[in-house]
Amino acid sequence: MRSEPALESLRVQIEKIEGPRRRVQSVLPFGLIEVDSRLPGRGLTRGALHEIAGGGNGVIDGAAAALFAAGIAARTKGRVLWCITQPDIFAPAVAQAGLPPDRVIYLEAGDQASVLACMEEGLRHGGLGAVVGEIAQLSMKASRRLMLAAEGTGTIGLALRRWRRQTDATDFGQPTAAATRWRVSVLPSTPLPVPGVGRARWLVELIRARAGESADFELEACDEKGRLAVPAELVYRPSAADDRRRSAAR
Repeated sequence: MRSEPALESLRVQIEKIEGPRRRVQSVLPFGLIEVDSRLPGRGLTRGALHEIAGGGNGVIDGAAAALFAAGIAARTKGRVLWCITQPDIFAPAVAQAGLPPDRVIYLEAGDQASVLACMEEGLRHGGLGAVVGEIAQLSMKASRRLMLAAEGTGTIGLALRRWRRQTDATDFGQPTAAATRWRVSVLPSTPLPVPGVGRARWLVELIRARAGESADFELEACDEKGRLAVPAELVYRPSAADDRRRSAAR
């Protein structure tokens, strides 16, 4: 019995040491086996930084990337801090992706350095579901600071890469400390049996996943709860890898 206080003290010390690592192991699943199976822990790591960019340099793919980020943030609990340099985000579209205005704190910073500083403070706060920052460039040093801040609280950090000049887009290929790197491109929308516009579709590329696999997915855009979906006609379609295996077996 006398050893219980010592054991309890030891547990507390171990928790202090391992606490951030335990939080990092928690994940936010997409709810799609096709996507989650390619990610370590079968989901998007909480307490980590993730990069998202549009597949092209245009506004359309950039908007799709922003909505992809909004869908992820929508599936977290609590308020979301969204750091921007220009007030050009379309809040109704963000709401349609599952993130209503009363959950979002929009913070307009003067420049990219200020966005990074605000992201770090938001991640260190510990009371937010996610922190989104719209930035053009992300150095290894800056990404490490954001990653450490996220690990300390378990908050998801989303670096939304936006470029206003062609020369800035080349920075996306440079190494960073982010746990995953995504690229989102717009595809023709889901066809309807009647005239009209169906649910938007995206080509979502998982370019990098630490301890995971690279992959690309054709998905239907986020619904009002931030959830993605596999198009119905693709659910039972064999993958390219399955096709290759069948051909090799013949």
